[in-house]
Amino acid sequence: MPVPQAHSFPRGLSRATRSAIIVPVPETDHLVAWHRRALSSRPTASVPAHVTVLYPFVPPCEIDDGTITGIEAALSGFRPFECAFSQVKWFDDEVVWLEPKPDDHFRALTQAMWKRFPAHPPYAGEHPDTVPHLTVIDSRIGDPEGKRRAAADLAAVLPVHAWIDRVRLVAGDDEHGPWRTVTEFTLSG
Repeated sequence: MPVPQAHSFPRGLSRATRSAIIVPVPETDHLVAWHRRALSSRPTASVPAHVTVLYPFVPPCEIDDGTITGIEAALSGFRPFECAFSQVKWFDDEVVWLEPKPDDHFRALTQAMWKRFPAHPPYAGEHPDTVPHLTVIDSRIGDPEGKRRAAADLAAVLPVHAWIDRVRLVAGDDEHGPWRTVTEFTLSG
């Protein structure tokens, strides 16, 4: 697996201000992209459909070989797994998300990363019990009625079954350009 050197980000990430560890879920990309496009007049997020493992993570300018080695070590015992997204849920009236079942693998990934990188608690410590979720529509997109329609449309096409076999380190900035993959890790146990 290639190991990026400090500051050797993929092209276009020199202005990145944030990073995250995510689990991409390509089986849901089409659903997420369609609903985001339908509810937003501006370009949609450049991060693929995913379950967040750890955010915010190490500032992009501080990511180095030690960071990559630490991520690899935290992932060393994890094997690929299956899950199903079978229920639409809400955070307040603002965020529409899909619930992964089982969610214990995602919780274990978050705990392993946080243990390895204790200075970076999930969601900066704002949510003591981090709930694994795949955000479809967040508070920046759409109106309440559009979100309700999207939730109903999503519920009609669930469940979506997914094979989880990789984790990505991504970096970017919502204001200054797209999020991009810094490197990807394969779960092999």
